[in-house]
Amino acid sequence: MDVVDRDELPSAARDLSTIVINTSLKPDPSMSHTGRLMDTSENIMRKAGTKITHIHLADHDVPPGIFSDMTQNGFDTDEWPSIWSAISDADIIVVGTPIWLRQESSLCRKLVERLYGMSGKLNDEGQSIFYGKVGGAMITGNEDGLKHCEANILYALQHLGCTIPPQADCGWIGKVGPGPSFGDRQDSERPAGFDSDFTQRNTTIMTWNLIHAARLLKDAGGLPSYGNDRNAWKDCDRFGFELPHPVAD
Repeated sequence: MDVVDRDELPSAARDLSTIVINTSLKPDPSMSHTGRLMDTSENIMRKAGTKITHIHLADHDVPPGIFSDMTQNGFDTDEWPSIWSAISDADIIVVGTPIWLRQESSLCRKLVERLYGMSGKLNDEGQSIFYGKVGGAMITGNEDGLKHCEANILYALQHLGCTIPPQADCGWIGKVGPGPSFGDRQDSERPAGFDSDFTQRNTTIMTWNLIHAARLLKDAGGLPSYGNDRNAWKDCDRFGFELPHPVAD
């Protein structure tokens, strides 16, 4: 097996593109604790050579729905088509959300619904348009629900067709209950969470696993289409639908 020279790793993502979508409820991106954690992953990717597109969803007029353009379904405006264009071009999709009552934010659920509205689109191989993309999740908060939110997001992304690499999630909840959120200034010199080896380690591992998986998929030309081409799956072997033995009367 070929071993990648560590000196080559900083350019491992040289032709990859990443879209980072922060579903914080805060209208000011600079005040988003989730955004502060996502900055850590973005910095690693940027140093590795990937192109970063950052979307603060609260900045955009994106109505709820499961259609590609909700102006054709009763809404006056919908900025989703332009956001989708950036998602469509990306190799890596990272979704970030705060925790509220053990759940991801309402904006995060709306994002998942709008992504689901694109699930009928196919690539040139007849696969879901999400095939060949890699997905990850980043969570912040000061209450329980970290892994629950990660599970919801990663399940949705893989169901749509994204590849989920090992440990494609990270987060920080600090002490459960009222208290500082990620990045808040404290009496100590470092903001809350910045000295958490657990969070910093998992964020680093998640980011590099996303890069490695995207690199493998891109170099391989995506996933093979045999058996998952929605237009030709009936032409593939269908042994699973055949009875293994004759049925006795």
